Amino acid sequence: MYLVSSISQLMTGKIKINSKISIGGWVRNRRHSKLGISFINLYDGSCIHDIQIIANNKLNNYKKEILSITSGCSLKVKGIFKYSPKNLQIYEIYALKIEILGWINNPGKYPISPKKHSLKYLREVSHLRSRTKIISCITRIKHNIALHIHNFLHKKNFFWINTPLITTLDTEGSGKMFRVSTLDLSKLEYKKHTNIFKKDFFGKEAFLTVSGQLNLETYACSMSRVYTFGPTFRAENSNTKRHLAEFWMLEVEIAFSDLKYIINFIEKMLKNIFQYVLNFHENEISFLSKKIDKNLFNKINKVLLNKFNVIEYTEAINILKNCKEKFSHLIIWGEDLSIEHEKYLTNKYFNNIVIIYNYPKNIKAFYMYLNNDKNTVASMDVLLPDIGEIAGGSQRENRINILDKRLKEFKLNKNDYWWYRDLRKYGTIPHSGFGLGFERLISYITGIYNIKDVIPFPRTPYNAKF
Repeated sequence: MYLVSSISQLMTGKIKINSKISIGGWVRNRRHSKLGISFINLYDGSCIHDIQIIANNKLNNYKKEILSITSGCSLKVKGIFKYSPKNLQIYEIYALKIEILGWINNPGKYPISPKKHSLKYLREVSHLRSRTKIISCITRIKHNIALHIHNFLHKKNFFWINTPLITTLDTEGSGKMFRVSTLDLSKLEYKKHTNIFKKDFFGKEAFLTVSGQLNLETYACSMSRVYTFGPTFRAENSNTKRHLAEFWMLEVEIAFSDLKYIINFIEKMLKNIFQYVLNFHENEISFLSKKIDKNLFNKINKVLLNKFNVIEYTEAINILKNCKEKFSHLIIWGEDLSIEHEKYLTNKYFNNIVIIYNYPKNIKAFYMYLNNDKNTVASMDVLLPDIGEIAGGSQRENRINILDKRLKEFKLNKNDYWWYRDLRKYGTIPHSGFGLGFERLISYITGIYNIKDVIPFPRTPYNAKF
């Protein structure tokens, strides 16, 4: 009787030595000795470790098949689970039977050969890159952090709300959205001043959402503590290391809270996530430290050991104006900070995470709470070293008269936002929230600073081939 197992189960030490086991996986590499013994490194993606298969020439398919195995072949192995006599690995499997399930056609052209590949190259073979140690490592970390966030929020009495991906409103007021339509563009006759979208599926213009926030607020104003976690879309023609057209975002809304509350909340949540990574992903972080960033453990510990630096936007502007750094972009109060400004504050001046709050109203969204000075809004951005902005949030404007003025300033039709305005008419409350870019968080934790390498199939300008 063979015990069906995975490599992660074998590495826990819970499987008894000398047990008969059955395991499936793919060949990382193999070596044949002149003594009639083959050493096959097998992986199954369940953990960072491979396991060595010892196959000898007594197996009935040794000469015919096993000697022809190449990197990438898929195998099913039955054998005896044993301690390894060498220090290179703890365990190994002495094969009693090896079945080759899938061969590699033309091994010389296999895109994921055992040699080292650049992350840039792997993007060109996104359908196969999860077979590499580095991408599977990132994927496991990402999966477990997502589960941990759900559990963290659940314990804090939050409810997960599935907000729509299709919307008729522009949450950010930027207009950089992907249109959703069933109209045949090749046959469409556009006439000025004619509402062609009346014939569309929803009877009006519709888009992929840039944020679930507005919908999420409706549930915050009845269930108090809610969040959504899913894909969002930005039609920005930006092909940088920090931008994607499709990415995942964690959005949190908390009733009866102000800006100060969510600043404290996001600091506690991020520190909780970083502590979880240290506690449960030491092997993965150790691997990434050797391959990507030798300071990875220090970076994660720095987040845990130091309080976040919280400063007002005006103070940030003064720091930048008074420093001796030469910037390409001008430093002007009322303008958004560029990535070089953010990196100076995080990497040099504070050398840690920075939260900037009370931004000028003209560079922030219409829904943010207008401060008493009438020039700034109760908003905040969380900036990470090397990454830049990872999260943005605000206290939401709960006064309908001021919200209406802000909609007018942004040239948005208040009638389109009738249901959002209703929240301010029927039992309005102070409430606050934030959105956190999930891939940017993973970038910082893994040291992989091109966001295209931490999402399975990156969507960027002129790139949606997989």
